[in-house]
Amino acid sequence: MRINTGSAKGTRLETLEGNDTRPTSEKVKEAVFSAIQFNIGGRHVLDLFCGCGQLGLEALSRGAERAVLVDSSRAAVEITKRNAQRTHLFSQCVVLASDYKAYLKATKDKFNLIFLDPPYEDGKMDKVLDDLKENDVIADNAIIICETSETGAPRDDHFPYAKTYKYGKIMVTIFKTEE
Repeated sequence: MRINTGSAKGTRLETLEGNDTRPTSEKVKEAVFSAIQFNIGGRHVLDLFCGCGQLGLEALSRGAERAVLVDSSRAAVEITKRNAQRTHLFSQCVVLASDYKAYLKATKDKFNLIFLDPPYEDGKMDKVLDDLKENDVIADNAIIICETSETGAPRDDHFPYAKTYKYGKIMVTIFKTEE
């Protein structure tokens, strides 16, 4: 796994051993960034359930302004910190070990590029999206990228614009708060 484009292009990323996290595949990551490639520069990124941090770091490498990377696993957070240092993007990051609900309740930040890749459970993504709205962390003109199993895709009525893509057994839903 590596950073594909931008200032950290080609940097190899460390991942967690075992099955505790499920990194986004290279194919899915490249498709997601192709879909949003002209809408990354200057964005404030939230990578919730960040795993090894690859989506948030890829966004920073491609011109996002800053990123907050959150995971409940301390091991994942330590790997994310090392990956942020390896990519020379650490100064643009805040990396936190926290339950996603606790983070959303505590933060005063607003984000206009949000990556969501929670554990694959039916209905989980809808709950996470509801929690994002309830805690008022979504900035104007936001893009929200949701990765789920094919049976766990979120409802398409959360935001005015939604587009869904299928990559094998993976579903990616991209919401925009304004068109």
